[in-house]
Amino acid sequence: MDSSRGAKPGPLRGLRIVEFAGIGPAPYAGMLLADLGADVIRIDRYDAGMADPGHRVLGRGRRSLALNLKQPAAIALVRRLLRDSDALIEGFRPGVMERLGLGPSECRDINPRLVFGRVTGWGQEGPLANAPGHDINYIAITGLLNAIGTRDSGPVAPLNLLGDFAGGGLFLAFGVLAGILEARNSGQGQVVDAAMVDGASSLGSLIWGMRSGGFWPGARGENMLDGGSHFYGVFECADGKWVTLASIEPPFYAALLQALELDPTRFRSQMDPRDWTALRADVTAAIRRRTRDEWSSRLEGSDVCFAPVLDFDEALQHPHNLARTAFEQSEGMVYPAAAPRFSRTPGAAAVPAGKAGEDGRRILADFGFSKEEIAGLESAGVVRPPSDRDMRAGG
Repeated sequence: MDSSRGAKPGPLRGLRIVEFAGIGPAPYAGMLLADLGADVIRIDRYDAGMADPGHRVLGRGRRSLALNLKQPAAIALVRRLLRDSDALIEGFRPGVMERLGLGPSECRDINPRLVFGRVTGWGQEGPLANAPGHDINYIAITGLLNAIGTRDSGPVAPLNLLGDFAGGGLFLAFGVLAGILEARNSGQGQVVDAAMVDGASSLGSLIWGMRSGGFWPGARGENMLDGGSHFYGVFECADGKWVTLASIEPPFYAALLQALELDPTRFRSQMDPRDWTALRADVTAAIRRRTRDEWSSRLEGSDVCFAPVLDFDEALQHPHNLARTAFEQSEGMVYPAAAPRFSRTPGAAAVPAGKAGEDGRRILADFGFSKEEIAGLESAGVVRPPSDRDMRAGG
């Protein structure tokens, strides 16, 4: 990868962002920005090694500089990087960056245009701001976790997608880009407080609107989009595998009834929740007459609004995913391709992240550090030098 500013392909070409290494949402935001062409420089711990497999994917597309942030010289180095950067992103608990001497006020003095992106679970202020937690804790107080699951299951954790990655990382990337656009007009940066509780709540805007309009009256598993209806949900097949149906609009609903050989007169009260339990039992029985793959051969691509529920291995082989090259592979790892897609300036999902600090010399040279300065920082234990392997690879 060409390390010069703006050399990466993608619509964010030319942006330079400093990311403080962490876990979960901040690395995901950095991945999104890097996939679309931003030059994201990740500040790793001096003693960090090779990332675990999950974070090798989340860390892709960035160059790594490993610093001993306990040394004042390392803080001075970061301040020098920030002078020529568009944004900083971090996912520490409130107050950590301030204790390092790199809080928003200090960064404003370094670079008035700098956008300071912060992602936490609870936000930078509020009664819980300093409390520890993880994804499921944050979405628990939004009302959304209680709505996910069936009447019998109780609330079901949606992996850690809703809080960490959608509510946190995605909103951090969105907020940072919005801040950079505004700074180009005003000449002033600002703090982006990306709280997972706020982002997750925003993702539930449609559901809140439906509740306000009286279209989400039931408890968990009793509403149109949560599995309560007979025409939108997940259904078990004869082989124990599953399919999804989403036949909401009248033409799609009619196609569903025809495909399942169900009596249209019995099913004419589609939107009456009082009939959903009985009608869902009929749809469930109809789906159980065939295997998942039999239903796929009959219904996939039809007006029924149908898709099979695939496991990870099956997803890699689905014809639609193959046609769109939805997944890529490198160094024995499989990972999703860059998204969204652009017609003229496509992004790229670079190979998974390597060893922390392997790009240090190239990064510092790009920011104007001399060979003598770099050697001095390495010998003082401020910057970790590249290993022999990194040197052979061009580090």
